[in-house]
Amino acid sequence: MLEIKNLKKVYRNGVQALNGVNLYIKKGEFVALLGPSGSGKTTLLRSINGLEKIDIGSVSVDFEKVNNFTLPEIRKKTGMIFQEFNLINNLSTINNVLTGLLNSETSIKSLLYFFNKEQKIQALQALDTVGLLHKAYDRVDQLSGGQRQRVGIARAIIKKPKLLLADEPVSSLDPKSAELILSLLSKINKELKITIICNLHQIDLATKYSDRIIGLLDGQINFNEVSSKVNKQMLQNIYN
Repeated sequence: MLEIKNLKKVYRNGVQALNGVNLYIKKGEFVALLGPSGSGKTTLLRSINGLEKIDIGSVSVDFEKVNNFTLPEIRKKTGMIFQEFNLINNLSTINNVLTGLLNSETSIKSLLYFFNKEQKIQALQALDTVGLLHKAYDRVDQLSGGQRQRVGIARAIIKKPKLLLADEPVSSLDPKSAELILSLLSKINKELKITIICNLHQIDLATKYSDRIIGLLDGQINFNEVSSKVNKQMLQNIYN
């Protein structure tokens, strides 16, 4: 599903965000990325879907190498969930979900939010999946933080991606809401067969919901282990 070879990224200020990352993720896996702030977790995710330009190395999604020519097609296969939700506050919940289809529409239709009946049904189905069908026509700025993140998830899955990237999706949520979001992602992973890579700071949630945990430190993979086998020493190595 995903293969990363010798990935390196240096920012203009000289900070080396990624330093030779090699990683293979199988179809259907739920993989959690752990590491302190600045370890390279977000840069790694953004390199997969082309939001960050790769300096050295390669990324292949579904056996297709990411480059300027393949990026539009790869983004159709990839969904993204953001830390700060990235919703449009003055739009309804359903219209925010429908923005997940904008890449497949003409620019004029995108600007005017013209979607057909089938697409609206897809949006309602996505909202039903995340338990927000009853909020379909509410403005998103009237929703709680946990509900807003569920809208973000619905927007990401409406196009039925093969790969879902979640960048610290629960960092701004209370523990109960965070648990709900990870439980929902786990359900999507298992029932919809979508491969998930999720950046987290919450060790307990990573251990509980992921199949495998990747520990990052200073832009390098420090450990790569089945979640049930990650021990205290491994975690101390990346956080101390």
